[in-house]
Amino acid sequence: MPTLLVTGASRGLGLEFTRQYLMADWQVHACARDPDAGELAGLARSHKSLHRHRLDVTDPAAIGDLAAALKDVPLDVLINNAGIYGPKDNFEGRGQNLASMNYDLWRKAFETNTIAPYKMTQAFAPNLQKAGPAKVVMISSEVASLPGMKSAGMTVTCYQSSKAALNMAGICLAHELRPMGIAVLLLHPGWVRTDMGGPAAPVDARDSVTGMRQVIADFSLKDTAAYRDYRGRKLAW
Repeated sequence: MPTLLVTGASRGLGLEFTRQYLMADWQVHACARDPDAGELAGLARSHKSLHRHRLDVTDPAAIGDLAAALKDVPLDVLINNAGIYGPKDNFEGRGQNLASMNYDLWRKAFETNTIAPYKMTQAFAPNLQKAGPAKVVMISSEVASLPGMKSAGMTVTCYQSSKAALNMAGICLAHELRPMGIAVLLLHPGWVRTDMGGPAAPVDARDSVTGMRQVIADFSLKDTAAYRDYRGRKLAW
């Protein structure tokens, strides 16, 4: 039975990844700050292959403790999904531009969206090696695309810059992990109706994750360091 570890699993895309991989008969290690949250707890009652873990991805010691606890578990896929956008994780964009920059928020965005995925990948690389050919998925965004944002007129600096940095970190990891048989994929989920994306977003979480799962399944080591959206479309760096 293949095995997945996913962060940010108590809601939104992380919860939907957990649900869909369980339905596909995977072992799922679901990490969240509150692993006893309602829907995740409900999935645990109906799926013995779900293992919940309390984890704040901005706590390096907690990541190390979890890696030690799971040191004998081979991982086929690691999905670094946990992330923040801004105030209340919504698309108001406050505190992310020249007039009102919130520097504490900016640091938090880099800590959560860039540094934490790198640390997770570092900590669980031995588990990925145990599984043989394995995959690391970084949930990025199309707003990390430099050519795309030059003409978009969109200024949410904290989020955009942290995701652009995640893309570069992913490329660096891809070069280091390739000899270990581990591929790295930067993946844009679309603008999804979640707590972060808001009610006006055009893409349903189920459709987004269904698409991303297909992209992940089709992805291989020869494609490492690719930057795609949930439909498999290549994005410009």
